Amino acid sequence: MRQRNKPVYNVDEITYQPKGWAKWTPFVLLQITLYFGVCFIGLTSVENVFFSPATSEITFVIGALGIWRYGWWFTHAVRAHIYGRYVYPKMRREGQEVWDQGWRPRHLHFMMTTYKEHRDITEKVIRSICREIRDAGVPGTIWLGSGDQYDEDLISNLLRREMRDLDVTLRIIRQNQPGKRLAIGLVLRAMSRSEVQDDDLIIFMDGDFILAKNAVGACLPLFKLYPDLQACTTDEEVLCIGPRWVSNWLTMRFAQRRLAMQSHSLSGRVLTLTGRMSVFRANHLLKLQFIRLLEADHLEHWLWGKFRFLSGDDKSTWYYMLQSGCRMLYVPDAMGYTVEVIEGSGMDRMVQNFRRWSGNMLRNGSRALALGPHRMPFFIWWCLLDQRMSMWTMLVSPVLAVCTAVLISPAYLLGYVVFIMITRMLLSLFLYQYARKVDLSYPFILYFNQLINASVKVYCIFRLSKQRWSNRGDQRAGEGAGLIATLQNWMASYLTLLYVTMLFLGVSLMAGLIEAPSTGMISSVLGF
Repeated sequence: MRQRNKPVYNVDEITYQPKGWAKWTPFVLLQITLYFGVCFIGLTSVENVFFSPATSEITFVIGALGIWRYGWWFTHAVRAHIYGRYVYPKMRREGQEVWDQGWRPRHLHFMMTTYKEHRDITEKVIRSICREIRDAGVPGTIWLGSGDQYDEDLISNLLRREMRDLDVTLRIIRQNQPGKRLAIGLVLRAMSRSEVQDDDLIIFMDGDFILAKNAVGACLPLFKLYPDLQACTTDEEVLCIGPRWVSNWLTMRFAQRRLAMQSHSLSGRVLTLTGRMSVFRANHLLKLQFIRLLEADHLEHWLWGKFRFLSGDDKSTWYYMLQSGCRMLYVPDAMGYTVEVIEGSGMDRMVQNFRRWSGNMLRNGSRALALGPHRMPFFIWWCLLDQRMSMWTMLVSPVLAVCTAVLISPAYLLGYVVFIMITRMLLSLFLYQYARKVDLSYPFILYFNQLINASVKVYCIFRLSKQRWSNRGDQRAGEGAGLIATLQNWMASYLTLLYVTMLFLGVSLMAGLIEAPSTGMISSVLGF
């Protein structure tokens, strides 16, 4: 086996999950109290910038938008609480009864793709898979979609060395073309030619995702309990090897994910079947229609023409299940650990992740919306619509604050900063319920996360063909050359400038910061 000089990483599972007073310690409560105290001092130390005659209309616009956005957040929080406290515990009890009565799946199939992963991570992943197979007490097969002999030798040697007593089979499918999608397609084609049966369960997972104990076991009985269940996705925690601020940003995003996933799952659907780990019933996955969609998913665009998707295989599987009317669930106590190795600039990695996630959402969100509310629960359809609107509504209040500070009073910007500090802490109080710890950086990270995410989405919506996957060999797509590509890029830049200008003008007009030109002025400019 070829050796690679790679650093050794600590990828131990997170076993300490404080709850109650272990999380909400007196020191934490003191920090939050002091935080709100600083906000109160900020509000009382400046002049009345919100309700002066010159700015009251602007404050009304920001407040009305805030009530809508925070009301939507509160709706998700209530739904997540209902699912996590009442609905899912009932599912878990009934599933445990099915398991205790002796039901087991016939076979477990793990579809795993990996590409030149770090040795420590790969070994931890394989050991976690074998532990789940052993705990289930059924035969298992690891279907390895591989692009490099190093990964194949590492995994096969580990299984021969440590898992001789386990009924596990390794099947290696070496991809003959680059790309994760094609690797998955080749594995599914191999499965369709083998003994995989329609009711078998297939676990899709990445080569850097470590399964916590019972991650698969928590999902299995749900497929027996609910014959209409076709897929479920699981909880995630992050093991970040990199700057602390990146780790805090990722843990905050995973807390957001838990809240949103539980809210969506209350409607029997989710908005993504994460490629990190999801469990599927095999009947749909063995169909040629599903395999071709996954391999060659594409979009027809008026500006960029026909282009294939580079990443986002999890969004393609989700879209297939959504259009097929399949039930999908989120399993909050099925945990896995995503290993994020940040090499180089943390900020660059953050923006690149936003481009990949936002691009995948935008490319798939439009066609999912086009299915209409009759093809899915109305709440899910409205969530898809909200995703499209939120990237614009998120930019309204900072645009208003900046315009007001420039045109009326610089003090308004200071008041807006205090407003952001208060509202984002209130939102963070919900997120702390789904986070491992209470961290006072969340309000600030949350706001900049929303702001950068909205800005990246506005950039990406006019450049859907441009794709980059920095942690998969820095794959790129949509970077054309020549006259046509130059004209397309100019058009994308023009549309971005046009829409952003319209946003500034529209918001300023709506808030009364500027006046609409009169008929006489327009006639004079046009020479009438």
